[in-house]
Amino acid sequence: MKKFSYLFLIAVLVISLLPITGAAKDKTKHDEELWNAVKPLSTTVTFLNTGAHPDDERSDLLAYLSRGLGVKTSSLIANRGEGGQNEIGSELGNALGIIRSNEMIEAAKITGVKAYHLSETTSDPIYDFGFSKSPEETLEKWGEEVTYERLIRFIRTYQPDVVMPSFRNVDTQHGHHRAMTVLSGRAFEDAADPTVFPQQLKEGLSTWQVKKLYLPAASEEEATTSLEIGDYDPVYGMSYPQLGEKSRYMHKSQGMGNDVPVEPRQFHFELWKEAVSPNEADLFAGIPYDFNAWADNVSEKNISVKLEKLQKNLDKIISLYPNRKAILSPSQKALKDVRKLAAKVDRSSMDKDLKNDLLHKLELKEAQLQEVSFVASNLDVEITTDSSVVTRDEDVTVKMTVTNNGNQMIKHVNAGIKASEAWDFDDKEKIGNLKPNESKTVEFEGEVPEEAAYTHPYDDPVIQPQISFKEKGATTTHAVNLEQPLSVLPELSVTTDPENVMVNTADVQENIPVTVKVKNYKADDHEADVSLNLPDGWTSEPVQQEVEFEKEGEEQQVTFYVTPPADVKEGDFSIRAIAEADDEIFDTTIQEISYEHINDAYYQYPSSIDGVAFELVKPDNLKIGYVESGFDTVADALVNAGFDVTKLTEQDLASGDLSQYDTIVTGIRARLAREDLIEHNDRLLEYAENGGHVVVQYHKPWDNWDSNTTAPYPLEIGQPSIKWRVTDETAPVTVLQPEHKLFNYPNKINESDWDNWVQERGLYYPMNWDDRYESFVSMADPNEDPFKGGILMAEYGEGTYLYTNLVFYRQINNQVPGGYRIFTNLLSYGMENE
Repeated sequence: MKKFSYLFLIAVLVISLLPITGAAKDKTKHDEELWNAVKPLSTTVTFLNTGAHPDDERSDLLAYLSRGLGVKTSSLIANRGEGGQNEIGSELGNALGIIRSNEMIEAAKITGVKAYHLSETTSDPIYDFGFSKSPEETLEKWGEEVTYERLIRFIRTYQPDVVMPSFRNVDTQHGHHRAMTVLSGRAFEDAADPTVFPQQLKEGLSTWQVKKLYLPAASEEEATTSLEIGDYDPVYGMSYPQLGEKSRYMHKSQGMGNDVPVEPRQFHFELWKEAVSPNEADLFAGIPYDFNAWADNVSEKNISVKLEKLQKNLDKIISLYPNRKAILSPSQKALKDVRKLAAKVDRSSMDKDLKNDLLHKLELKEAQLQEVSFVASNLDVEITTDSSVVTRDEDVTVKMTVTNNGNQMIKHVNAGIKASEAWDFDDKEKIGNLKPNESKTVEFEGEVPEEAAYTHPYDDPVIQPQISFKEKGATTTHAVNLEQPLSVLPELSVTTDPENVMVNTADVQENIPVTVKVKNYKADDHEADVSLNLPDGWTSEPVQQEVEFEKEGEEQQVTFYVTPPADVKEGDFSIRAIAEADDEIFDTTIQEISYEHINDAYYQYPSSIDGVAFELVKPDNLKIGYVESGFDTVADALVNAGFDVTKLTEQDLASGDLSQYDTIVTGIRARLAREDLIEHNDRLLEYAENGGHVVVQYHKPWDNWDSNTTAPYPLEIGQPSIKWRVTDETAPVTVLQPEHKLFNYPNKINESDWDNWVQERGLYYPMNWDDRYESFVSMADPNEDPFKGGILMAEYGEGTYLYTNLVFYRQINNQVPGGYRIFTNLLSYGMENE
């Protein structure tokens, strides 16, 4: 019997040490939504993570702090990521920034983090202008004053106890990252200094002293404190790092997210600055962690006692999880107590700074308790609108169906719409009491104001449905998000195709086809006259065309043939497309951005064609095959410039006659997007070997690029990529073989062809390559050694293989003449004898 007992105890001990997985995990029914609401009641601490771009958040740590500890956690990001690349579509610039901003919102929902940005609008001064190698360059381009003012304003508004930049200020880091770290360090003192941006205080803000400022430690040995964040959480069925990676998968335009195992993971902190004592290793040492700790800091006995009682009640609510019915009444009572206690603190004579801090914590707890009460109420709100898109003067109907999915009556239920008075929505609708399983529907009628601003992608919702109920003498109000936010748009969207036009002064096109697509967003039939505003001396055939619409969402298109003057001058020009309807001019494009993982967004910009006229000589018979990646629009630009371009399909690569093409080009990062290119890479090499000319645009090292087998001879892309780029778009360029055909046919390339480049010269430079490649250009960022791998070409059999990591796609997209001319020469190699 003793032996059995001994073995049984060993078995129990072993099982207790195993991760909670499998059957043990399945036996407990967890209410994730409720736990997300009640866990934050355990602490009053707030934590802010600062960074530069969407995806800079330390997702594993933030998941642990927010979901594991219940700490109110936020991520403040400087820009919108507009200067990056897009791994899910062709949107770049502001449109990409809109995608990445919405991805960050969705990512933050998973970890329970609130996402904020310093950048306020598209083309904001705080813009992702591309890679930077220093904080000084970054702040010069962003505007140091405006950036710092917004950061101080945010800290004084959000009032974080702890701040941690995502990155250290070291030269191996992106200059944008370093800039946010530098400013975060300065803000530790300045946010508490009334002489710094005093206008903010006149506007009603107060100074705020961050209690602790941390950095991610460079190593475990240098850490001030460390946290074990790798724990498995049965509520979510995963560990906190796994939860963090789940959120990172939402950054799809950046290809983020990895599958990680459940295993220990330490996060190491280095204490940078602190305004509290004692100097202890614990992350939150010296910071009141809950209302019990706040009670110790308050001298007024009656307030101190009530704070302790409040925390006891909050802990009781947490202990009642997962019983929604049991939680509702005590959460409502605690809500009432918080409001009374806040009023008492406000009337007290305690120290001003202490009062400000405590009132802020009570305000946060009031918001958290309302969330707990709403979740515990089991109220389900379904909202429908006639359309997610409306136009000015249009009637709007919002239908709200409220259902009590719980097993207790919810009393004094009201519904309403929060919007400006100009929308003229009905007053709130009284629903009354809702018995278990009972539903009631109310409708609200409003009208879009005649002067309503068109919706900007970064705006707060123009209307916000709300639901409220009363229990235990306290009213809980909950804002309900529309499944798709309402957008106010112009009645007509006018889109040109192409968006960019180049006119070749060496061979002026007689007719440039311009297609204008007009989309109707008005909720009834519509008609409009479409025309083009042309530069002096230009003509179009026809001059004007009419389009008619029968319903909302309908799209019509018309084509104009534009003729420039025979003596067109070199330089920039613009063609504006307009639609006139009901004595109103519509001259903006509405770019619809729609992906399954984010809300739809609408980006409005002028419906103009950006044009440039310059001399571009090209071979008459050059026939190009282009393997599109979906990440650039170079093929279309070449077609518009008069090149004979065929976009190669999977079937073309697999079995088509590639020998018909003089040159085959692969789009940027094509091996990431085109599995068929990987599969049939041997056919591309065979094409070159048999006399063809291959031009490969840049790839990242991890874009299925094999250093030994992808190119005909070894070619290794540089890592870490941060070091293998030239970010200064004005960096001097040395042509190593100026007499080579690449720089003389069909265009004579000179220094001016390297002028006016945008964003950067090149990125992901090769770090090693076979001696059989020739190198043609040398360039470097200031005070750095030059790179010579920007254009590499090797003879292979009867043909040639050329690799370039220079960002021609950005230059062509931005109408840089030199980008066109140099790229044309790269494409035309081998044609000089034709």
